[in-house]
Amino acid sequence: MPAKGVSRVGGLGTAVGACLLLVAGLSACGSSGKSAGSTGDHAETSAAAGPSGASSKASGPSPTATGGLRLPPLHAGFDYQIGGAYPPPAGVRIVSRDRTAAPAPGLYNICYVNAFQAQPDERASWPADLLLRDGHGKVVVDEDWGEALLDIRTPAKRERVAARIGRWIDGCADKGYDAVEPDNYDSYTRSRHLLTADDAMAFITLLSRHAHARQLAIGQKNTVELAGSRKRLGLDFAVAEECAEYDECGRYAKAFDDRVIVIEYTDSGLRKARAGFAGRLSIVRRDVQVSTPGSSDYVRKVR
Repeated sequence: MPAKGVSRVGGLGTAVGACLLLVAGLSACGSSGKSAGSTGDHAETSAAAGPSGASSKASGPSPTATGGLRLPPLHAGFDYQIGGAYPPPAGVRIVSRDRTAAPAPGLYNICYVNAFQAQPDERASWPADLLLRDGHGKVVVDEDWGEALLDIRTPAKRERVAARIGRWIDGCADKGYDAVEPDNYDSYTRSRHLLTADDAMAFITLLSRHAHARQLAIGQKNTVELAGSRKRLGLDFAVAEECAEYDECGRYAKAFDDRVIVIEYTDSGLRKARAGFAGRLSIVRRDVQVSTPGSSDYVRKVR
C-alpha cells in the first residue's frame, strides 16, 4: 500500500501466499483472492510446478539468490505501475504491476499482491472468521483504505489465509513474473494490538516459502522495523515507499545489501533519496494515485 497517507488506486490486486504444501509438507489448500476486476479464485497450480510464460522475463544473466531465484538488478531504472500497466519509459529495467496485469516483456517484473488485508469489494468473499475482530465481534478495519484486516493470530488461521491467497502467487508465476511484492506487512501496527509483529513474520514466512517454491523472489514491502529479520524470513529485496522522506532508506539498504526499490511521492523526497542513495538504490518519484500516462495526476520523475 502507498505509505503514510498515500492514496491507493481502487481495485489493486491482492493476493499472496500460498498453499502450505511448502510448509512442513502440508497438503494443498483452497484459495481465493482479491484484485482489480477479480473476486473469484484462480485455478490452483501445483506448488512444485515451475512458472510458465518465461518469454516475458528479461533475457541474459541476472543476479541469483539461494536456489537460483532471479533478484532485481541493483540501482536499476524502476517504474511503479500498480495503478495500471503502460509501456515502461526508456531506461526502466524493473517494473512492478498488479497481479492481474501481464508482465512487461524483457524487464524484471514484480507482481503486486495485497496480502494482509481484504479490499472493500472482496470483503464479503472471505469467511467471517478470517476477518480480524475485536472483543465485541466488530471487524477491525484499516480506516485509511477501508480494508478489513485478516486474522493471522494462530497457525491454523495463518494457514487458511495463506491457502486462500496462495493461488495468486501461482498466477504471478504462471504469467512469467520474476518476483512478488506482498503488501500490508505492517497491518499489525493498525490492528489495535490484536496482531503482533511475530504474527506478521510467521505469515510472511509462509508466503516466502511458497514464492520460492514457484521460483519467485519476494520483496519486503515497507515495515522497516522488521527489516533486520529479513534473512530468516526468506525476504530477498525491499520495496520502500517514502523511505527518504522519513529517513529510513539507510536501514533498508543495510538490511538488504542495497537491493532496495524506493518510491517517493514528493519532489523533496526524491531529492533526499537521490542525495543519499543515487547510484546505490533504485529510485523513482510517482504520483500518489500511481496513475497512468494521460491522467491529470500522472507524475513520474527520476531526477
